[in-house]
Amino acid sequence: MDEIFGIPAPLLFGQLLLGLINGAFYALLSLGLAVIFGMLNVINFTHGAQFMMGAFVAWMLLHYLGIGYWWALLLAPLIVGFTGVVIEKTMISRLYKLDHLYGLLLTFGVGLIIEGLFRNQYGSSGMPYRIPPELQGAWDLGFMFMPVYRGWVVIVAIVMCLATWLVIEKTKLGSYLRAATENPALVQAFGINVPRMMTLTYGAGVALAAFAGVLAAPIYSVNPQMGANLIIIVFAVVVIGGMGSILGSVVTGFGLGVIEGFTRVFYPEASATVIFVVMAIVLLLRPAGLFGRA
Repeated sequence: MDEIFGIPAPLLFGQLLLGLINGAFYALLSLGLAVIFGMLNVINFTHGAQFMMGAFVAWMLLHYLGIGYWWALLLAPLIVGFTGVVIEKTMISRLYKLDHLYGLLLTFGVGLIIEGLFRNQYGSSGMPYRIPPELQGAWDLGFMFMPVYRGWVVIVAIVMCLATWLVIEKTKLGSYLRAATENPALVQAFGINVPRMMTLTYGAGVALAAFAGVLAAPIYSVNPQMGANLIIIVFAVVVIGGMGSILGSVVTGFGLGVIEGFTRVFYPEASATVIFVVMAIVLLLRPAGLFGRA
């Protein structure tokens, strides 16, 4: 098993692993976007900045307070999710009855402000965040060595994506959320506080982005541009999967990560554009996305 299709096996599987890692972040970020758009009909362009905030909060907890990775996985999403609640309450809630474009422009502007504040404070160079001792080292799989931390990221991303899908599709809370999207007045008549539900939904979507940021901190250097580098690709993933489709975001995120990884092996020149080529083809053949409803 030295070569597969003329490609050295370690190189092929290494790029497949890299594709799965990228796919894990695409899936988590597009999941948060899909939750916010599907439930609130808001295109949240602040999502990349909130992903970056998750990584920075983890770094600040460690640097200033000595709070390590495991607590950061819990605290960073809560802290960044709370900032999302404040943004929704003070700004986004005023735009629900207006065209999607207003929400897009607002969140785009807020994202630029957040990124600018962090760049002004910490500069553009990345800051390292160490992998926790429990997740250091590598597994020998026989055909390649897989870093333990990267395997952990893939597993946790899959678990989080499945848990979110189950909550929204299979629980009473999820049914309330879906009903509030379709007919908020009727849900309100049953005594459910719809505005609070909308606020918490936005906060949960933001917390997912921050959780992904904490996972990304030991892999990518923590810097203010880390969200901006990902968000355009993540929006392409959401469009391909179908705007607002939870399952579509998860499946498409991992799938496109793998496609991107294989493209790096067989045709490296196209690896930066393959996702957008797929998006163009999907929009031509199925404008609502692979899992979206027309």
